[in-house]
Amino acid sequence: MDMSNPHDGIDRLNWRKSARSINAGNCTEVASGAGFVLVKDSQDPQSLVLRYPVGAWQSFLSTARTGRFDPTGRC
Repeated sequence: MDMSNPHDGIDRLNWRKSARSINAGNCTEVASGAGFVLVKDSQDPQSLVLRYPVGAWQSFLSTARTGRFDPTGRC
């Protein structure tokens, strides 16, 4: 993972928000660029942007689809 200044040209990328996103805040947006997937907080445009290699992002999505990150209700 890498962090980027949001003012280094990435603001011109095609950012998209999840269709499952709700209007209660806590939303993130993602964009693709030069072998990386970038993730930012849609509620704070001045915040840092996280940059993940495509393979790491694909691994995260694959694991998330299995439900591994779903809350279990246990503490």
